[in-house]
Amino acid sequence: MLIKQPFDEFLKFHYERISDSKMKVTLPIQPLFINSAGLVHGGIISTLADVAMGNIFEPDENQKQSVVTADLKVSFLKGATGEYLVADAHLVKRGRTLSHTDCLIFNDQNQVVAKASGIFASI
Repeated sequence: MLIKQPFDEFLKFHYERISDSKMKVTLPIQPLFINSAGLVHGGIISTLADVAMGNIFEPDENQKQSVVTADLKVSFLKGATGEYLVADAHLVKRGRTLSHTDCLIFNDQNQVVAKASGIFASI
């Protein structure tokens, strides 16, 4: 089960649960996402990482999220271009109230363009 949110549908995310602790999210790059330098805007990449890491955690019975982002760090390693981006997120440590995650973002050439880490608070 995945979190249902109109914003995610607007961005056209494609989700693949790899395991209980791993999530893969693909984002088709749209012209709207490109900044004046011709690269995918960093906010889009940050959103992709946040959504991938947040969806590691099962939603409640109404498909509402069970965690919120408490901390998000994104490092941009290479300008992102191409047809799509892929976020590979995994759980590092599940805590009683705070859980730690990591994520790598790849372009369509399988090159790492960003890495992220997040801390998620249970709600």
